[in-house]
Amino acid sequence: MRGNVSPKLTDFLALANSNIALAKQNNVQFTPTVLRENLNKLGALMSDLPAVSYIADKALTLTDRTIPVRIYSPAPETPLPVLVHFHGGGHMCGSVALYDPICRHLASIARCVVISVEYRLAPEYPYPAGLDDCEQVLIRYAELLNEVNYQHNVTIIGDSAGGAICTSLSMKSLIDKRIHIDQQILIYPSVDYTLSSPSLDSNGTGFLLETPRIKWYFEQYFQQFDPTSEAIKQASPLLGPMSAQLPKTLIFTAGCDPLRDEGIAYAKALTAAGVDVEHHSFDGMIHAYMLLHDLVKEECMATYQRIAEFMAKV
Repeated sequence: MRGNVSPKLTDFLALANSNIALAKQNNVQFTPTVLRENLNKLGALMSDLPAVSYIADKALTLTDRTIPVRIYSPAPETPLPVLVHFHGGGHMCGSVALYDPICRHLASIARCVVISVEYRLAPEYPYPAGLDDCEQVLIRYAELLNEVNYQHNVTIIGDSAGGAICTSLSMKSLIDKRIHIDQQILIYPSVDYTLSSPSLDSNGTGFLLETPRIKWYFEQYFQQFDPTSEAIKQASPLLGPMSAQLPKTLIFTAGCDPLRDEGIAYAKALTAAGVDVEHHSFDGMIHAYMLLHDLVKEECMATYQRIAEFMAKV
């Protein structure tokens, strides 16, 4: 069923759809540079920048690479819960800088230490490079927090592709005991690389993120991409093992998102497996609404508030 978009987004979508139609008319091809620039333009719609007492750029040093991170704490002397943040962007766009306003809100409203991860992006670094970076930060996060006080429990959070990273790490934690996750927070997550959810058809055009672009993202991420292959199925958290041992989950879906149905299906599958799940749907919102803060401030603030309530239960 196609979503019914909020009037708050009518003008924004009219302009976006006009630009998409013009690009198709002129046979403009997807490129990493163009899509990264387009996503970065949404930064202009996140003008609210809460002050946070402690913000520092650091890096986790490994034998073969360093992984940049940005640390946020609203009260560096106070032991606060840890929230490891993986940004969205189709595994090939997005950055710590773009998501700085979101991480500021998370730190200040949810009263937590946020670690925002600058993981490697496709196509320069295909699967599983970015996932490996996020895994290393999750395992060794304490090495990054020598200047702030923190509690020894960990929640992971991600939107879109960041949600895919969260759920992939949760799935891996069932067999790799180095990975410890107390909770996961998923915002319009990508959890099924097989492109089989009905909302990819019903919501696949006209709502900013379109299905052909999702497919192209996955082609860059996996390089050898066949949605029917066993490898792609195994990489899809929705199709992976479900167990009551998976972490407690807070999940947000958007009614006008092509990824809507796979997010709902993941919430239902976790619940059936015995996992404690809290699901909220913003029916009039589109994919990436958290990057549109100035247009849909009420919905964004409601999302932050529910995250804060969830974090308070750790």
